[in-house]
Amino acid sequence: MELFASPLACSLASHITALEAGLPVKVRFIENKKTDDGGDYFDISSKGYVPALKLDDGVILNEGPSVLQYLADRKPEAGLAPAWGTLERYQLIDMLNYLSTEVHKKLFYYIFNPTAAEATKAAAKEGLGPTLDYLTRRLGDGEYLVGARFTVADAYFVTMLNWYAFVGVDLKKWPKIAAYQARHLARPAVAQAMAVEMAERKRRAA
Repeated sequence: MELFASPLACSLASHITALEAGLPVKVRFIENKKTDDGGDYFDISSKGYVPALKLDDGVILNEGPSVLQYLADRKPEAGLAPAWGTLERYQLIDMLNYLSTEVHKKLFYYIFNPTAAEATKAAAKEGLGPTLDYLTRRLGDGEYLVGARFTVADAYFVTMLNWYAFVGVDLKKWPKIAAYQARHLARPAVAQAMAVEMAERKRRAA
């Protein structure tokens, strides 16, 4: 399988998941809508965004929640997604939908969009605090967003927490979230994926 990604974008969650599961996934970074071999990325993803997972038979999955769950289900013994039919699986879907729609697309999309009006960006940034309030309540006394172990929802949230810090949100105001981030950044798969993607960013900036 091939994972088309952009460094430290939402595709980082899929990169983390592949490493956590020990799956043979080749990560291919895109830049300016071009693949690493100079191809047109729109030939892979007609939407032009990441992640895009190219399966062994050439089929493309191109939405974060579906890519994450597909990767998790390829290695169920890794426990990255609860089994289908369990309540926990639907709680996972609930959380992935919240992160992808209410946080990613509703807020960060506008904050990072260079064509968005400043008032729109400011309003989106104002919405970030309440999301951390809600996710703090969701964590409760636990260490994970769903159940009692690391899942793809945590991979997605850890990825997003980089964005909160990047736009100036002080996570220390949410100590449970700050502790969550520190704990999961120390996970080997998270650290490895982050290191690879940071190196790609530095290469581009050189």
